[in-house]
Amino acid sequence: MAVIVIGGHSRDVGKTSVVAGLIAALSEHHWTAFKITQYGHGICARQGKACQCACATADHSWAISEERDRSGESDTSRFLLAGAERAWWVRTEQGRLAEAMPTIYRKLSESENAIVESNSILKFLYPDLYLTVLDPATGDFKPSAREFLDLADAIILHNHNQESSGRTAGWGTDLERIRQRRIFRIQPPNYVDQKIVQFVRECLASSPGHPS
Repeated sequence: MAVIVIGGHSRDVGKTSVVAGLIAALSEHHWTAFKITQYGHGICARQGKACQCACATADHSWAISEERDRSGESDTSRFLLAGAERAWWVRTEQGRLAEAMPTIYRKLSESENAIVESNSILKFLYPDLYLTVLDPATGDFKPSAREFLDLADAIILHNHNQESSGRTAGWGTDLERIRQRRIFRIQPPNYVDQKIVQFVRECLASSPGHPS
C-alpha cells in the first residue's frame, strides 16, 4: 500500500483540487481518500460547526464519517467524483488528532492505496510521498505547514511572481526553504499537470510498498 499526503500553507490554496486531480490521473491505484479538518474552540467535531445542543457537553473531540454523495458539492464528494473508491472526512479539535489515529490507521490498513489531505497527519505517519501546495498570493502560513515544509518531496507552487508579491512578506525565511525543494509551478484552474502526475507515478513505483 502507498500513502500520499497533500498539505498546504493555508486554506483555499488548492489542496482538494490537487487530491482530486491525482485520484483522477492515477485511477489504477484505487484510492481511498481522507480529508482531515481540525477545528478551533467551540466547534463540535461530530457536527462540524458551532453547536449548542446536548452534544456540546459531551467529549466530541473527533469524528469520522464516510462520504457517499458523488455530486461534487463537498470536498470529500469531489474525491469520489474524481474516482476514489472510498472517501472519509475526519474532524478533530485542534491538537487532538492523536485520538482519531487508531481509527485512521485501521481505515488505512483496509485501503489498497491512500491519499490524505492534511499537514498534521505527518506527526503520526511517514508517507511514501508528501506534496505541499503554496500560493504566494496568500500571506497566511499555517504553523503545521511550516513545521513540515522540509519534509516535502516537492512543492506545487501557484505561478505568481514571488519577488513582487507583498503578501509573502510574512513568510520570512520560508521563501528560501521553498527554493531548496523541487518545485512544480501551476496555473489554476489546472492544479495537476502531466509533470506532476509523472513525478508521483515514478515516486510510487520506487516506494518500498509498491508491488514488484
